[in-house]
This record gives sequence, structure tokens and C-alpha cells, in this order.
Amino acid sequence: MSARARLRATVPALMPAPQAGPPEIAGLPGRRMLVQRNDQEIVAQPLDDAFVPRPGVSVRFPAPWPRDRGTWEVAPDASVAVFAGVHAVRAVEPSGATRWEIRHGCWYGACREMHESYDEYADRPDHRYPESGSVGFSADGRIVWAHVRGPLPGGELNPETVDEWLVVDAESGRVLARADAEAAAAGSVHLTHPTDPRQMGLSIGEGQDGAPLRWGRWDGKELTVDHLEGDLCLLSLSPSGDRLMTVSHDQDSLAVRDSSGTAMEALEWEAEAVIPGHPEATSNGDDDDEVLVCWDWAGGFLDESTLVASTAESDDEWGQGRHWLIDTAGAAGYVPITYPSPVSCEPTALGNGTWSTVSESRDALHVWGVDTPGA
Repeated sequence: MSARARLRATVPALMPAPQAGPPEIAGLPGRRMLVQRNDQEIVAQPLDDAFVPRPGVSVRFPAPWPRDRGTWEVAPDASVAVFAGVHAVRAVEPSGATRWEIRHGCWYGACREMHESYDEYADRPDHRYPESGSVGFSADGRIVWAHVRGPLPGGELNPETVDEWLVVDAESGRVLARADAEAAAAGSVHLTHPTDPRQMGLSIGEGQDGAPLRWGRWDGKELTVDHLEGDLCLLSLSPSGDRLMTVSHDQDSLAVRDSSGTAMEALEWEAEAVIPGHPEATSNGDDDDEVLVCWDWAGGFLDESTLVASTAESDDEWGQGRHWLIDTAGAAGYVPITYPSPVSCEPTALGNGTWSTVSESRDALHVWGVDTPGA
């Protein structure tokens, strides 16, 4: 038994592939946009409900530093882009004007300087491959959550704090709250709560040392940060925001959890226990027990009870990477997804029953749904 994927849309990239990162579909259903970045700028183009770009309404945001020197996020209404760089978080308007900037400690681990500008370290070989933080907009776009290298100048946190988590007014750049993230990140990703602008997930990677997961709540006066137990990569939130999809740091276990981080009953899957070895490996005489299978740090919720996941990384040694449809309601369990033509990357869940993959040449995004007979 398998689930057949049906191509819903092909969305052309906004920039030539060699000069830019892969295109992405950002935003929640009803406010989606295609975004892509090169070293000079971010381009954002709204998409309609059928994933068709709306002509003539693309927005460009000049970039303050190259794309390999940090991460970025575009506001839900595409009015501003926020760049999380090596030395600062900067909000940039389409005109190129800086709306606000927050300087912080340098993300190059051995550096203890508070840089004034990117030019100070642009040509320094020791700053070529820095670690990084990230930023995320609340669902209503009014708040920016920023994970930065601390400590910030002033404030009440311990000066030995390594990483800080900030709640920032998106319009003014005023820091509304700050907390010790209690981590030493190599990188991080924010996951926006889809219905509650006061909540945000922060998935932190510390390289081989672990993957701490934080859950933040901002009530307008106080920031509360929960430390979810275990080394977990947060991949997705369900449409209600009540369920979390995680993969363990060692990629052995995929789980659906409640907002406290507790794995929900019967909704945790060990890859080697439930996923068979790659068919091209076992057909060549390799013992199924010797074929390593692990979950990718990719996938997410298609709806409140259905996940898309993948084992492409461990499959790569043997042949075509595999994607999986997981029914958490228990009706169908987990089944492989078959495509009308090979796909070359992990899936990204988009909600509303859809997910995307990047074309092998990175010049387009393919949007997929489950092929339901008679639909």
C-alpha cells in the first residue's frame, strides 16, 4: 500500500539558481508568498490559494550582508524583512532604509568584540563561517522573536550569558523582553504558532552537542520560556498549534507532542522499528538489519492529524530517497509516497493537505497533495 502524490502546482523560482538560495513558500494558508534570497536582496511574491504568483506585486528588500552570514525572515504582510546577522539583527524596508537595528555579541565563537558594522569583519578569514541565530515573526506580524549571541549591551542578564532570546516590537525595534536561552547555538530556527501571536517555538542546534528546544510565551508584560525535555528538533506545528512534530537529535525517533513537549500516546515512531530497509539495498542481498534507516530533520503537518516525513538522507546510499505519509488518527498508519517522477529532496509541509519539494535544478518548487480517487 502507498499514497500517490498528485502535482498541484509548479512555482518558478524568482532568481537564477547558481546565484541564489532555493526558493521557499513562506507564511500561513491564506497569506502565502514565494521568497528567495541571493547575496544582494530578498524577493517576495504573494501567492494565491492555488499557489499561482500574483503578477506585479513582488517586493524586494536590499540585503545588508551576504546570505551566508546569517538568516532572515519576511513579515507576513511583506512590509519589512528582518536579517539575523553575525553582529546584529536589522529590519530593512523595501526602500533599503533600516527601520531598526539591535547589535549583539559576535556569532564567531572566539570573537568577543561588539562590531559596529559588517565591514569590520567582512574580509576576516576567521569570520568566514560563523555560527548563527534566527528570527521569527508572530502570526500577526507585530512581534519579532530573535535568538542572538549575548550578552546585549546593558540589561539585567548575567554577562556570561551565551545566547539570548528577545521579544521585539516589529515596528519600533524596542526590546520588550529578554531571556537567557541557556544554549550555545551553532544555528536555530523559529516556528511560529499559527493561531496565537503570543507563543513561539525555538529549535536550537548545538552541533554534535545536542538540540535544546525552547517554547516561549509573551503575555504583553512577561516572557516565560519552557525548556522541553530531551534533544529534539522541532519541525512543525499543527494548524491549531496544539501539536508539535519533532525528530530526535540522533534522528532515531519521530514524535507528535503536546505543547508541554510530552509525546502523545502511540504517536512516537522509532525509524528502524517501523521503516523497512531501502528496497534497492535489500534486493542486492544486504541484510535488512544492516541497512541504516533514520528520519530526516524535515517534514511537517499536512493537517491536524496527518504528517509528511522522509528518510532521504539514509536512503541516499542505496537509491531514491523515500517520503512517508503518517496518519496519526490511526486509520492508515504510515505508508510510502509514490510520485509520478523522482523527487530529489526532503518535503516541506505547507498545510491544507499540501507539501513542496525543490526541483533538482532548484529553478522551481513543486507543490503536491495526496491523489484521492474520484477527487
